[in-house]
Amino acid sequence: MPAQRTAHHTYTSTTPPTFIPQAAAPIASKDKDSQRLIVVLTQACLETHKVPSRNGAQGDRYALLNCDDHQGLLKRMQRNIADARPDITHQCLLTLLDSPINKAGRLQVYILTAKGVLIEINPSVRIPRTFKRFSGLMVQLLHKLSIRSVNSQEKLLKVIKNPITDHLPTKCRKITLSADAPVQRVQDYVTTLESDESICVFVGAMAHGADDFADEYVDEKIGVSQYSLSASVACSKFCHGCEDAWGIM
Repeated sequence: MPAQRTAHHTYTSTTPPTFIPQAAAPIASKDKDSQRLIVVLTQACLETHKVPSRNGAQGDRYALLNCDDHQGLLKRMQRNIADARPDITHQCLLTLLDSPINKAGRLQVYILTAKGVLIEINPSVRIPRTFKRFSGLMVQLLHKLSIRSVNSQEKLLKVIKNPITDHLPTKCRKITLSADAPVQRVQDYVTTLESDESICVFVGAMAHGADDFADEYVDEKIGVSQYSLSASVACSKFCHGCEDAWGIM
């Protein structure tokens, strides 16, 4: 097996992320026929807010609203502190983009924010590992509407038009998780798909809330564990289930 090349790039809050060589070329988002796993991180708290400039610097400065750094601001806005959890989206993206199914080119990820902004994630992007750098990247994206690679003109992250259903494959089963639905193994559920049928999972990227956040999109709700799962673990279970069903090692 030929050795894979390793990308050597640094990332700062003002430098876009770069491509990481993959074992397989990802399925193009415009491809409406190839079977794949699609994950939509729904109700994601990705919201920018103007904050005072540091050390008397001129000009506006924006930050990604989060419960750790902006508790006072959230209280003044009469917002629930637990709702400002962009770290959940960050955790999910790391889980998804590091997975074998993504490296095999059969995963597509979208983010649908609580404010209704729809974001397409290029499967080849390497998301910053630290939350601070991730926050800087999301602020750039929400203000510029797209982020390009430092070594190509490929858009690695971009805001796209709603609704999400316009971007899904022609034959696609849309589901979400519910504690009220019968529990089943993800692998067993995936094997019920037809050979040309994709699966789109809407995962709630929030700390808590009812499971009705995707009712307008989904065909059915399923249970995958007898326990309450974090969004990142739910993403992981679907990645592993599809990998097992589709023979991805």
